[in-house]
Amino acid sequence: MDQNNQKAVINRREFLEQSARLAASAAVLSLSTSKLLAIPSKTGKAIVPHVTLNNGVKMPIVGSGTLSINGPTGEKCIADAISLGFRLLDTATVYGNEEAVGAGIRLSGIDRKELFVTSKVWVEDSGYERAKKAFETSLNKLGLDYLDLYLIHRPRGDVQGSWKAMEDLYREGKIKAIGVSNFSAEQLNDLIRNNKIKPAVNQIETHAYFQQPEMYKVIKKHGIQMEAWSPFAQGRNELFTNPTLAAIGKKYNKSTAQVSLRWHYQRGIVTIPRSSQVAHMKENLNIFDFKLSRADMKAIAKLDKNITQFPEWE
Repeated sequence: MDQNNQKAVINRREFLEQSARLAASAAVLSLSTSKLLAIPSKTGKAIVPHVTLNNGVKMPIVGSGTLSINGPTGEKCIADAISLGFRLLDTATVYGNEEAVGAGIRLSGIDRKELFVTSKVWVEDSGYERAKKAFETSLNKLGLDYLDLYLIHRPRGDVQGSWKAMEDLYREGKIKAIGVSNFSAEQLNDLIRNNKIKPAVNQIETHAYFQQPEMYKVIKKHGIQMEAWSPFAQGRNELFTNPTLAAIGKKYNKSTAQVSLRWHYQRGIVTIPRSSQVAHMKENLNIFDFKLSRADMKAIAKLDKNITQFPEWE
């Protein structure tokens, strides 16, 4: 972790300590707001709202990312996330942690049907036969009978071959929905033109500093679900201490992280914030008991730098 990222994490922890009572509190909601806000269950676990994908499959709008979460500690992180109410779990072949995610699921004792599990095929496994083999490998490592969502991780290599393999796996019932990740508008349009099944999801970099309004419009036009793989930009450019986000958060007794997630939620974007800390997990789920105003949304829109915060991915 570089110095800037370390500083961002420390800042978030300091903010969290100041508002721990609020971050951990359960939302008390009326029936009239049940469609907008998450309702705590009898067990105290948050019930996260869902979006409906273009094939009718329901997907939680907030999930748990798993990048760099591995080993016995990672298994416990997954089990903890599930115990708090997370039902969407996002992993990938290239993360090298599918075994840990699967072990965490088993450790939680949850019924598989309650979960929405995503994994991704990496560039080196592109092509029809390779993608099929990679999928089976992922399934075996996770210890599952099917995946809820399988994505092409990067638009590289034999994308068309990979997609045809995924279409076949989808028809066989081994995947509930198929989609892509990091695809540009042009790449997305090309895939749609040349295939029968339209992607259900495009998982991309999007956050307050890189809002991608044009991609947002394209995805909406095609009826594809937008998903943010780094809703906090990993704290880069001091997002966790951004004055605008902090000022908005102060109005609602919320952290900048919660404001960021709420901003995505109100735009209908699925998010998968990653955390290994239970306190942060609770914070990430406690975003359904307040609503950003139009003025708040406009203020956040002005934060857009219109440039990736992850140049190493370019």
